[in-house]
Amino acid sequence: MKFLFLLLLSLATIAGTHAQNGTEPVRLTDMLQIKTAANISLKKDGTAAVFTVTSIVPDEKSKLDYKYETQLFRVSADGNTAPMQVTYAKEGASQAVWSPAGKQLAFVRTVDEKPQIFLLSMDGGEPLQLTKFKSGANNPKWSPDGKQLLFSSSVPFQTLLKDSAVDESMSLPAWPYEKPGFTGNENLKIDSSRGDPDGNITEIRNYLQNNEADKKAIVLNKLNFQNEMGISSEMNFNQFYKVNVVAGATPVAVIRGFNKYSNVDFTPDGKHLIISGDVDSLENPDRSLENEIFIADADGSNIKLLLGAKGKSYTNATASSSGKWMAFVYGPTSFVSVPTLALIPLNGTEKDMVNIEFDRSINSMKWSSDDRYLYFSGPSKGGAPLYRLNISTKKVEQLSDANSGILSFDIVGNKMLFTKTEVANPCELYMADADFKNVKKLSNLNDWVIKKNLSFPEKKTFVNDNGMTVEYWVMKPTAFAAGKKYPLLLNIHGGPSAMWGPGELSMWHEFQYFAAKGYGIVYANPRGSGGYGLDFLKGNINDWGAGPTSDVLTALDKAVALGWADSSKLLVTGGSYAGYLVAWIISHDKRFAAACSQRGVYDLSTFFGEGNAWRLVPNYFGDYPWETKTKGILVRESPITYVSNITTPYIIFHGGNDRRTGFVQGEMMYRSLKVLGRPVEYVVHPGATHEITRAGDNRQRLDQMLRTYEFFQRYIGKK
Repeated sequence: MKFLFLLLLSLATIAGTHAQNGTEPVRLTDMLQIKTAANISLKKDGTAAVFTVTSIVPDEKSKLDYKYETQLFRVSADGNTAPMQVTYAKEGASQAVWSPAGKQLAFVRTVDEKPQIFLLSMDGGEPLQLTKFKSGANNPKWSPDGKQLLFSSSVPFQTLLKDSAVDESMSLPAWPYEKPGFTGNENLKIDSSRGDPDGNITEIRNYLQNNEADKKAIVLNKLNFQNEMGISSEMNFNQFYKVNVVAGATPVAVIRGFNKYSNVDFTPDGKHLIISGDVDSLENPDRSLENEIFIADADGSNIKLLLGAKGKSYTNATASSSGKWMAFVYGPTSFVSVPTLALIPLNGTEKDMVNIEFDRSINSMKWSSDDRYLYFSGPSKGGAPLYRLNISTKKVEQLSDANSGILSFDIVGNKMLFTKTEVANPCELYMADADFKNVKKLSNLNDWVIKKNLSFPEKKTFVNDNGMTVEYWVMKPTAFAAGKKYPLLLNIHGGPSAMWGPGELSMWHEFQYFAAKGYGIVYANPRGSGGYGLDFLKGNINDWGAGPTSDVLTALDKAVALGWADSSKLLVTGGSYAGYLVAWIISHDKRFAAACSQRGVYDLSTFFGEGNAWRLVPNYFGDYPWETKTKGILVRESPITYVSNITTPYIIFHGGNDRRTGFVQGEMMYRSLKVLGRPVEYVVHPGATHEITRAGDNRQRLDQMLRTYEFFQRYIGKK
């Protein structure tokens, strides 16, 4: 009887869960309804929190277009009241932090195309603009006494050369600027006001510099000359300043010179600064991949190295609440690595460092108020669980499951607030105690989902030919009926070190949209994916094609073996590295009715030159394209090598300004197939970068998904 009772209880629970699933299909335009909460900041007394909500709203400039809008919301941490919006200006608001006394907020808003810091009193009234800094102001951090704010600003190199507030001696950088034919950086001592095309060589150089300043010429001496949207000769340096929290105060630089800084923060007593960066390097910033951790006086003086080594990067330095400990992560400068979590006494040396056993990447870290725990999140097995490190035992405890993803969190005392994504809801705000118990939902940002008929993935595993356990998920069409056959879409992630699963937000709508259109979906985390430790991450070194292909096609085969997929209606799609893998697959396999690659890489040798992610080549394939051994590997691993084998109907997408992979990659694949007379279509989204499907123009995001569906239907719709 006890067993029967438990069985009935289990069935009732399952029935209840499915009863909450609505009847309406997910539509393409439901993407515009998704709201995302992030950047949680709890008051020091734990009574209230502020967070951001990003929405997609109509663009007043065009009735067909949409834009992103981010505003601040406040919520009481007692869990009894709904969140309340506190900013409304069309310029939005972000990066909010409470003052130590909890009486006002500092946040960032864009003014005249530059981010600036504003103050908002909790007693009411309009926000007051604190900074009007020429290079903008970001990442505000309060001093412990609440009298000052620390902020960062991206300062152009030419400004640093002329700005005595930053570079008091008006000196030149110690590292080489790398302009050929010059030594000692004397070429930087140019007076552009005295330019003359018919003058002496100095006046000619001044004249030519004026042409550069007026964008009549781009002269490249940089190694990293591509940004996300184009090529640029400009260098920018992340500088940090302090400003008194009074109207009209002038910001004062706390660090100086031509160094590469990543973060600066106050120690809990306010007497010192913890600085992350590469300071006084003799190596050009484009070539230096190292990052060190320093401590300095509160005004930036008496800077002292705490941690640093050649070939290593030390980042994410976070002081404990009392100032006794500092947590950080470190590892080799190689891209194919999992940084190590470590602790060190703040007044200690490297010999006092304690490494923590944890074979996953780590996101934001927060200390408990009593220094007993360090909380952090990180990708693992299809989710982004929340973890905590017990400082006494040095053991890590997983607090949340891998079926969801913790997007943002903050903790004060026994109060924790966090945002979470899961299949049942793309994003909401929750509260819990410090043990991650007594969880309570606080927001209804995406309550429209209640009406939708969703498809829930089923997790499965297999062991590949390298002895690695590969996880994959199968989603049935939302209107699934036993006995019918359905198209099956193999969806592949990029990276290649990314990770998908039910706790990953970016694919929530795409998966649900195609399931609503009657497609089954299978996705996997093949060898080389993140979230499974260092050995798994390195599983595709010198093997971008055959090994990962074996993994994703095995997942597909096993999904087909479930019996409900129509093997004549198999489809495949993927973006970035997955755009590469789709091309590789269809040049080696003929099973697919149609295929789609988005912003892919197809020729690894040319990718080295035209993509700003060029370091993937030496990191994954051992060296540079001109080295004999590497050249052979790149030819072997490039889909363009096998282009004549492609006969599958193929749609290729690329952003017109995508400089991460380089848009010529798509053009070359398209032209090759067009010359061969194969069924291929090429779609360019003007102005779009590599981030088009995640944070790009919303009309283009809709277009890409809809155009993919339409193309697939050409080849399976009549079957």
